[in-house]
Amino acid sequence: MFNLRVPLPESGEVFLMNTLTDAQLIVPPEIAGLLDRLTDDPPSIESERLNEDEREALITLTEHGFIVPNRAADTEALNKFFTDYREDTEQMRVTVLTTLQCNFACDYCFQGDHGDYNKHADKMSLEDSARLSAWIETRLDELKPKRLTLTFFGGEPLLNMPVVYDQAERALAACEKRGVTLALGIITNGLLLTEEMVDRLVPYGLGYVKVTLDGDRDTHNQMRPLRGGQGTFDRIVENVRKIAGKVRVAIGGNFDADSVASYPALLDFLKEQDFADKLAKVAFKPVVRERQAPKNIIPLTIVTDKPLNGTCMTAAGSGGSSICDTCQFVDEQLSHLREETKKRGFKTVDGVHMGPCEIHKRHAYTIGPNGSTYACPGFTGDPMLSTGHIDGRTESWRMSAAERFEHLSAWHNCGDCAFMPVCAGGCSVASHTELGDMNMPTCHKPAFESALISLAHDAASAS
Repeated sequence: MFNLRVPLPESGEVFLMNTLTDAQLIVPPEIAGLLDRLTDDPPSIESERLNEDEREALITLTEHGFIVPNRAADTEALNKFFTDYREDTEQMRVTVLTTLQCNFACDYCFQGDHGDYNKHADKMSLEDSARLSAWIETRLDELKPKRLTLTFFGGEPLLNMPVVYDQAERALAACEKRGVTLALGIITNGLLLTEEMVDRLVPYGLGYVKVTLDGDRDTHNQMRPLRGGQGTFDRIVENVRKIAGKVRVAIGGNFDADSVASYPALLDFLKEQDFADKLAKVAFKPVVRERQAPKNIIPLTIVTDKPLNGTCMTAAGSGGSSICDTCQFVDEQLSHLREETKKRGFKTVDGVHMGPCEIHKRHAYTIGPNGSTYACPGFTGDPMLSTGHIDGRTESWRMSAAERFEHLSAWHNCGDCAFMPVCAGGCSVASHTELGDMNMPTCHKPAFESALISLAHDAASAS
């Protein structure tokens, strides 16, 4: 079920990939043909009718998961894969929303950031930070993971630096006491990044900062201005320049139909910077918009009459759907921008290994500013989708939400799609907001297929 192949005309060979085992092989066409003969003419691959090379090839293909006893074995292996993924305790991941406030006025923000919303949006107190740290210590003692990954998010997380520092200090002490490795990350708009902040956090385990640039200077300044309308591009770039080399920096960006053409210019600009070789990753994705938006907007969300107020959607909800009339455009642009990024020499996502999302991990937690727990940052704006609270309260509606996420399995509706192990049915936030059902898949199969071809040619070039 999970076998994929790409012919390589340059060499006459064939790239084989099994998405469940992640095995990738480049083989002569006659070896790939053995897989066809298994299905179309089983007697032709009986041992006595094969030469030694063919017999060895069958053994290798079987060892790497390309040959299985039957379809039921594949289904059983897929279910085990998702069960093992969900129950894994090697790593505990906690995303902390230090605040839902933000200093930007992004033109595509639909998170209720109108009028007085931002002024009154939740902000974690130091008292709640201490309670969160105690909750994390309890989880560490229960799970005994080897690694704790703590990510600061928002809103704009750097608007609440006292909590960032408090969490970092407490987490390091808790991890050192238990022999657990601590890794810190920050997802930020980049305006408040400073060398002093990074220098202070690196000893606590800060290893990763993600910053968003939405196109070239003019486009970014239009899409991500300050509340007074001032541009932010130059200051963000200067901040990145100062911290690049001290910590891994990733550049992200959110495109729509109007802004996507500016991204090659952004890539050219980044390539010219003295910190270009220090960027760990550059990757872009479509903007999340309300369904009622104009036709030039990529309509990726909202079937309900209330948006998911709160979480910055620069890191969640990037899926498309079967009912999105511009999904082909999205798939094409994702592929185009990935190739343009690679041409400039930047590391980027390969477009195949895109999941499964950590919403499917039992021990990946998102904590809102008031201590409510969620299955994913993209759901934190809707309190009714909270799955619990760090103080242990057990309201029935939280228990009901937790039950819904416990049985999340959109891939059950994906038939025999070979990309299920690396997609899991797509983004659950997109499924919820676009389709009204988080167990319905949001499918971008053409984007996966395009990425597979690119991955195959990259593998051939490296071999």
